[in-house]
Amino acid sequence: MIRALALIAALAIPAAAATDWTVDPARSRLGYEIVIDGAKVEGAFASWQAQIAFDPAALDAARATVTVDLASNTSGNGTRDQALIGDKWFDTANTPQAVFETTAFRQAGDGAYEADGILTMRGVAQPITLPFALTIAAGATHMTARLTLDRTLWGVGQPPYTSDTPVATKVEVVIDLIATGS
Repeated sequence: MIRALALIAALAIPAAAATDWTVDPARSRLGYEIVIDGAKVEGAFASWQAQIAFDPAALDAARATVTVDLASNTSGNGTRDQALIGDKWFDTANTPQAVFETTAFRQAGDGAYEADGILTMRGVAQPITLPFALTIAAGATHMTARLTLDRTLWGVGQPPYTSDTPVATKVEVVIDLIATGS
């Protein structure tokens, strides 16, 4: 009987909930760095959405989904940007979005975390781990992250662009988010 009451009491206590965060797109950036013909090229995506629920005290309840409009890529070179949306690269006619959906979070140090998840691009889903730093103060959060991806795992760069020449296979994803909590 005591065990049954303890179980009922445990079920009645609500689980810790993560805070919902609203990203400020004007103050946030989802970008990348890649080497093309030996020179570093920086770019970013102008259109993307993030649904984030996160509380360092409730990592089991944390979740995030980020959806990126791949055609919104800007790298400062219109010819390159047009090529990137074509069938050899992002193939936005058939797969206009990339989606990252988390599966788990864990603390990796003071203010440091890791988010496991699935990144889907060009119809290919691959597991990744996103290391990130986070500060929360006065109802606002600042998140920064850098992650190196091999673009060929998602088929980004069809022949003749499947090797490191002229476009590197490694892409550095650079994230800088400002959000407010509710």
